[in-house]
Amino acid sequence: MRTFGTSDFWFILEAAQWTVLLSLMAFAGGGVVGLLVALGRTSSNKLALTVSTGFIQIFRGTPLLLQLFLVFFGAPVIGLEINPWLAAALALTLNSGSFLGEIWRGCIQAIPRGQWEAAEALGLSYRNKMRDVVLPQAMKIAVPPTVGYLVQIVKGTSLAAIIGFTELTRAGQIINNATFQPMLVFSVVAVIYFFLCWPLSLLAAYLERRLAVSLAR
Repeated sequence: MRTFGTSDFWFILEAAQWTVLLSLMAFAGGGVVGLLVALGRTSSNKLALTVSTGFIQIFRGTPLLLQLFLVFFGAPVIGLEINPWLAAALALTLNSGSFLGEIWRGCIQAIPRGQWEAAEALGLSYRNKMRDVVLPQAMKIAVPPTVGYLVQIVKGTSLAAIIGFTELTRAGQIINNATFQPMLVFSVVAVIYFFLCWPLSLLAAYLERRLAVSLAR
């Protein structure tokens, strides 16, 4: 047993970079998955609608922790070797994709029906209608809730500690096991999480105000 020192603080702070990197990977991957899900949810194709709806129900209807377990412990069962880093990235990507898909589905459906009808009157294909008319408008609406959800992704990375991935929370657990000073150690961890999430929360609130003003005009 030893006391919490500067080296311990730097170890925890360095682990924060893995939290940030994992968050960015989950956000980028989840964005790709989410866009496909949102397009499937707003498509007239029954197969795309069924698959995207089932995907959302599965990943929004089960805990992220369980999804991490299934990916990390389930992959070896089917003969796939997977490390904690890849398992965490994959589980968070799929989970984020389901939530972003629903957020963006709502934004797409928020576009006035007249815009859809105008695109159809011009004879645009579904692809061109979405690319040139609907999605550019939906993106403006989607920015505030998307930034706000990024905060949830950052906090969700803490669950990766349970499968041995050394991010911010796991680093705190390691230092606490060596120092037995949980209040001090996890207070430091909490402060770092706060400074990671707080600017994103402020940005999301600012973008929401900007959007409200633009819609009121």
